[in-house]
Order: sequence, then C-alpha cells, then structure tokens
Amino acid sequence: MAPAATGGKKQKKKWSNRLIQNSRISVKDKAQHAVVLDKTTSDKLQKDVQSYRLVTVAILVDRLKINGSLARKALKDLEEEGVIKKVVGHSKCPIYTRAVGGTD
Repeated sequence: MAPAATGGKKQKKKWSNRLIQNSRISVKDKAQHAVVLDKTTSDKLQKDVQSYRLVTVAILVDRLKINGSLARKALKDLEEEGVIKKVVGHSKCPIYTRAVGGTD
C-alpha cells in the first residue's frame, strides 16, 4: 500500500529556479529619474524643447532623466506658454511639436 499512496504525488515544479538557470536575459537596472524639477533641468527643458521637432513624454523622460508624471506636467505647461503645440491628442501618448511662428 505504501508505494501506491506515494506514487500519485509529484513534487511541485520550481519554475523560478528553472527560469533563472536557463534565462539569457539580463536584468535591467532600475532608472533613477528626477521627481522634482530643479533649476538646471528646468532651464534645459525651456532651452532644448524649442529645438525638438517631435516632443513626447518618452522623449523628455529619456533625454532629461525626469519622471513620466513630471514630463506630462511639463508638456502641459509648455503648451500653455505656446512653446509647443499639440499634433495628436491621444490620452495615452500625446504628440507635440515645436511652435513655429506666432499663435494660430
């Protein structure tokens, strides 16, 4: 009876160990982006964004090393000031471009 009782039970698969051993993907380090706009970043934002042809949240995060929520706020402020204008107003990824000439 003992072999029949233990024969049906299997050990739980250890997926984490198997994935760690067989994984060829390296773990990416977590980026440390700024969550508050300091003076130097603000000056760089005001100066450099005027030269960008395409401005999105991802571009600001990548180039200025700021947080995504901070980049969204900065884009709204720059649009209100007239530095940039909205091209595509999608809720997930709004796309802006530099404002050339006067206001429309």
